[in-house]
Amino acid sequence: METPPVPSIPSVPQPQPQPQKNRHFSAVILIILVLVGLVAGGLIGFALTYSNFNSRLNTMQTQLQGLTQNTNNIAYPNATYLVNSNVSLSQLYQQVKSSVVVIQDLVPAYDFFGQLAGYSQQQGSGFVTTVNNQQVIVTNNHVIENAVNETATFADGNSYPAKVLGSDPLSDLAVLSISPMPSGVTSLTLVSSNTLQVGDPVVAVGSPYGLSGTLTTGVISSLGRTITEESSSSSSTGQTIPDIIQTSTAINPGNSGGPLVTYGGEVVGITTADISNSQGLGFAIPSDTISREIGSLVSSGTYTQHPTINAQGTDMNYEIAQAMKTSVTYGWLVESVSVQNGLKGGNTQTTILGSNIIIGGDIITAINGVRITNTDDLLSYLEQHTLPGQTANFTVVRDGQSQTVSVSIGQVS
Repeated sequence: METPPVPSIPSVPQPQPQPQKNRHFSAVILIILVLVGLVAGGLIGFALTYSNFNSRLNTMQTQLQGLTQNTNNIAYPNATYLVNSNVSLSQLYQQVKSSVVVIQDLVPAYDFFGQLAGYSQQQGSGFVTTVNNQQVIVTNNHVIENAVNETATFADGNSYPAKVLGSDPLSDLAVLSISPMPSGVTSLTLVSSNTLQVGDPVVAVGSPYGLSGTLTTGVISSLGRTITEESSSSSSTGQTIPDIIQTSTAINPGNSGGPLVTYGGEVVGITTADISNSQGLGFAIPSDTISREIGSLVSSGTYTQHPTINAQGTDMNYEIAQAMKTSVTYGWLVESVSVQNGLKGGNTQTTILGSNIIIGGDIITAINGVRITNTDDLLSYLEQHTLPGQTANFTVVRDGQSQTVSVSIGQVS
């Protein structure tokens, strides 16, 4: 008997994993939706911002149009440049320019044998002021020294012959007169330079390089400087002048003798350009020196009251202090004394930093209680506060000990 065949059981399909591409597709769709949302939000924000800005712009334009309509009939003056407390430099210039003059003269030129070979013309500046109810012109001594045929030219172009009333090479000052002085000329006022401070603004008016009526501005850079003017003689080192104003105001040849003024138009100095190695620096004789001397220059033609301590010396420094075995590194070292006046000179010559120095003398550290740190301090104090024939109390370091000595003030010969 045959066994019937067993029926075959159909195979059941096994579940298959979902393909990865479905997940990737969903992620892409999500990213696209986010980007679309961001772009749409940005466009909406931009539209709102632009609309707001455009609205404000239209409002501003409307306001400006109204302002323009209201100002159609206004005449605008030329621009005025103001400095500090609403000071107009153009107005200041107009205030002082008619009082500033150009000074021209002739300087003799000699040949090798000392014979007159001709004349050369030189030029400087000056300004009008009043002394003892007389209008005079103040300038630098080097502008008129050894010269002839002096003339003064005013801002209106009129020129007049000038006469030298007096001069002082030791302060580089000179006073001239015009007879008669042109009518309507205003004198500039001298104020004390003792109130000046570093940083104060000042203005110089003069004729640099022959360019008359030039104004330059700057500030007080330093006070109490000592300068050496250039000498016309090759055998001379030039005149040393103490108590000088240093300024950032441009001072060039031809400026010499012009006024240095405050923003109020008051004279605090007289500019000078005849200075050795002064590129980029401006200097001026202080008004206190002018006030001290001008009366004598007008009445007697000279000034003879320059003080001196009749001594040679040098500024103290650390190296000199080491050589002298002292802790004092400031002051003025007295190397020699030509007149016995209470000071003691040195006794030992040595070489310090390449210079021959005589050590062992007094170190001046104060005069009448005022600290002296260097040559500038010493000479400026003497010029401002002493006269020949007076005595002053000097604080000195002598033989390692600080003491006060009475010093007789001499007269520069």
